Parts: sequence; C-alpha cells; structure tokens
Amino acid sequence: MEFVDGLSSVFGARGPRTFDSLLKFTDLSPSTQRHMQKARLLPADVYATLAVTLLFAAAGCYINMLTGVGGMLGVLGFMACTIWLGFTPALPSTLRKREGLLMGAALCQGTSLGPLVNLTYTLHPGVLLTAFLGTAAIFLCFSGAALLARRRSYLFLGGMLSSVLAVFATMRLVTWFTGGGAALFEAELYLGLLVFLGYVLYDTQLAVEKAEAGDRDTVRAAQDLFIDFMAVFVRLLVILLRNAGKRDEEEGRDRRRSRGGRRRTEL
Repeated sequence: MEFVDGLSSVFGARGPRTFDSLLKFTDLSPSTQRHMQKARLLPADVYATLAVTLLFAAAGCYINMLTGVGGMLGVLGFMACTIWLGFTPALPSTLRKREGLLMGAALCQGTSLGPLVNLTYTLHPGVLLTAFLGTAAIFLCFSGAALLARRRSYLFLGGMLSSVLAVFATMRLVTWFTGGGAALFEAELYLGLLVFLGYVLYDTQLAVEKAEAGDRDTVRAAQDLFIDFMAVFVRLLVILLRNAGKRDEEEGRDRRRSRGGRRRTEL
C-alpha cells in the first residue's frame, strides 16, 4: 500500500490545483456535462484511457506471476515513467507519448503488485475476482455520482484528503524509529480506503472543472483515477484476503474440535 500511496504523494501525479478552481462551486454547463458523460470509445477519452491503463496493470501482474520480474525494478520503472510523464507538456503532438508513458507506468505498477495478486490467487482465487468486481462497482458508483452532480460539491474534499495522506506519511516516518507499525497498518488499511474513495469523488469533479475551463488533458485525468482505483483495489484485496484467512483458521479449529470429540466418544 505504501507504493500505491506514493503515486499521489511523492511523484505529484495529481498535478497543481488553483485556488480559484477549489472555490468555484457554480453549476456545470450542459456542454461540459455532455463532454464528461459521453461514452466515446477513443484513446483520448478519460474512461477509455483508464480502462486501457487497467489492462496494462493486469498485464504487469501476469508478467510478474510468469517470470518473477518486478519488485524494485517495477518501482524504478514506475518512477521513471511517472516523472517523465510529469515533465512532458500536454500538447496534441505529445498525446501518444504521454499515453505510452502512462501505460508504461501502469505496467510497472502491475509487476510490483504481482506478488500480492499471486499470493491471493494461490490461497483464495475467488477473493481476487471479488476484490476487482467490488472495486469496479464502488468506483463506478462514486465516479458516477460526481459526474452527475450539477454542482462541484466534492471539490472541498481535496485539502482534507491531502492532509490525511500527509499525516499517514508523517506517522509512517515516525514508526520507522519508534515502532508501532501494526497499528498504523490497520489505520492505513481502513481509513485509507475511505480516503481514496473520497479521492474518486474529488478527482472526477476536478476533471469536470478542468473540462469546464477548457483543459481536456484526459491523460492526467485518467492517471488520477487510475491511482484511486488501484489504491482502493489493493486495500479491498488485503481486507478480503485477511477475512478469508481468518475464516480458514476458524474452520480448521472447528474441524480439530470435531475430530477430538469423536475420539473421546470412541474411547
């Protein structure tokens, strides 16, 4: 989860926000709503780009499961692609290049998440599908709610959510010297899930706000939503995997008690 959080907090994937944008709570124009809601299956469309990005992340997981390539190499590859993307201007002439860098970053992130996905697939294959479908359903509901809202009622979340992530980063640094990482992990797992659900609302409406201002940088918008999707997916996957492990332990104890009771009865 630290790697997923680092996507937004360390490398600046979300980009700068203007003060006026955060305080602008007027109604959206019909043309902007049509732009954001129109399902154009084109490479430059926000949600189409997001879907392709997720496919590249899945391919990265599969590559890691087959070859073991990933780990630190995947982290370094992600860092390189993300930094390069951040320094590449959003121009029509650089669109394909920026899309390629985004897909490369997603592929590298997929290789870094491969061990967790492989472990889940080995122990509880059904959990993997449940986590993905659950994340997709939650993401669509939250993003759809932000898309259909006529007022920018979720932009106020940005400062609060960023503050929570900053607190997590500070606490993580403190635990390196003082210990107590287990308690912080629990907080990051559940509270972090809520934080990134809030970011789904925020980033969707931020994309709408940029569209209203004439900024059609769908690569950056897809990057923000990809970060949110993966952060929610990883946390939901860990929660479901832990719950499945606890159920297995309880069932094992019940079976041992049952066998012990039968032996005493036979004696």
